[in-house]
Amino acid sequence: MTLVQALLRLGLGVPSPAELIGDRLGERVPVKPFLDLIGLIGSYGRLKALSVFGVLAATLILGAALGALYARMTERERLAEGPALGRSGLSRRALLVLGTTVGLAWILSVAAFWPLLASYYWGEARGTARLANAAALLFAYGVFAAGLVVTYRLLVRRPDEVIATGEPVGRRALLAGGAGLGLAVATGGVLQRLYTRSTFGYDGLQLNAEIEPITPNDKFYVVTQNLIDPRVERGNWRLEVGGEVDNPRQYDFAAISALPSVLQESTLACISNGVGGGLMSNARWKGVPLRMLLEQSRPRANVRDVVFHGVDGYTDTFPLDKAMDVTTLVAYEMNGQPLPQRHGFPVRIIVPGLYGEKNVKWIDRIRLSATEEQGFYENQGWGPDFVVKTQSRFTAPDFARPLPMAGAMLRGTAFAGDRGVTRVEVSVDDGASWQPARIDYSASRLTWSLWSFQWTPNRPGEHRLVVRAFDGTGAGQIETDKSSGPEGATGLHRVTAKIG
Repeated sequence: MTLVQALLRLGLGVPSPAELIGDRLGERVPVKPFLDLIGLIGSYGRLKALSVFGVLAATLILGAALGALYARMTERERLAEGPALGRSGLSRRALLVLGTTVGLAWILSVAAFWPLLASYYWGEARGTARLANAAALLFAYGVFAAGLVVTYRLLVRRPDEVIATGEPVGRRALLAGGAGLGLAVATGGVLQRLYTRSTFGYDGLQLNAEIEPITPNDKFYVVTQNLIDPRVERGNWRLEVGGEVDNPRQYDFAAISALPSVLQESTLACISNGVGGGLMSNARWKGVPLRMLLEQSRPRANVRDVVFHGVDGYTDTFPLDKAMDVTTLVAYEMNGQPLPQRHGFPVRIIVPGLYGEKNVKWIDRIRLSATEEQGFYENQGWGPDFVVKTQSRFTAPDFARPLPMAGAMLRGTAFAGDRGVTRVEVSVDDGASWQPARIDYSASRLTWSLWSFQWTPNRPGEHRLVVRAFDGTGAGQIETDKSSGPEGATGLHRVTAKIG
């Protein structure tokens, strides 16, 4: 069964139960325990890996328990009925229990996973995806039942001989064991291939050094809830716009790319980015203003929120007025290239001013709602404020090494969502006094600013350096230290420089 599920995931993009369980449970873990778990285990990637192996282990234990139950029921009926059970050695009662268990497991799985069964990592239509995923679950469970019955029969001669001797058949047991070992090896091979496609190698990628005005695609920060990100087939992909609209629409990629487009430089930052962290990058995005698609569908007067659904089952939402902002894009290019797979190919949302999780990747549905709805991370307890906090940090030089008395060029980034950065200040005496830094790059109010400050220390030893920024409204960044959960980190970035 595990092999079948792995092959369906590898070959057809059907989400595995291990992924579905993780997604269903993940959004129900409150923010603080969620962050505590990450801190305890070491990273979000390790937490996801632990959940997968936990589900696989539980599956094997449950399968063994059902196998033992089936064997016990069959043996009891043999002992009670003897030769009357027939040469098949199959217990109708045991088969009925097994079939009922599989049927109930399938019904419960479909009910539990129903909100996620529209996920299909190749980008099939949502209705097709639900049918395919439900059928895949039934097929996998059926394989388990058939495998259990066939394997059990391999371990038995004839009912009368088993009753008389109580001994299994050595050759058939060896055959069954060999087949099991072969399946285990095959399953391991497929799981290894899935692991190479997994997000473990890049989830949590940060940008902390060699900062360029435009971040190369392969260095752009990544945070994803997925074990394996979607690999959408562009020809299969469709974008639905529906809900509280008078004119529901559906677009394929050719239709989206044929609409009048804009090129917009915008910076994204993750809500879980700590003070001084590198979960922030800048890119040039090409796409269609979301407003254009919504106007074509004619939103009704009662619309409050716009809900975005990803191919991977992820959802998020923001108010209609933000969706109608001319800077909110349905983007399909990143730095002059088609969106990379890990950044939402073929289409994603770019919504300047809000944290990264609102910029939904791999979108295949936009639904307008008359009520206030919550997305994946909101269900965990993040928010309710998702507006990017003004932030600044040092990125150079390397403060782990001593700096010369001759001085050093301090560099860093500052970002204030869609409000722009008006000035950056640096303190070399732990905040006792402040001096203006030079802003070297600031493309627009939607992007980060890169700043520099030439510092000549007045003495050897340790110096406490601090940086702060001011946004386009003139407001300075919040100096109170607060962790990222649930509304984004605040506080000033402080580093210690050693001179001499």
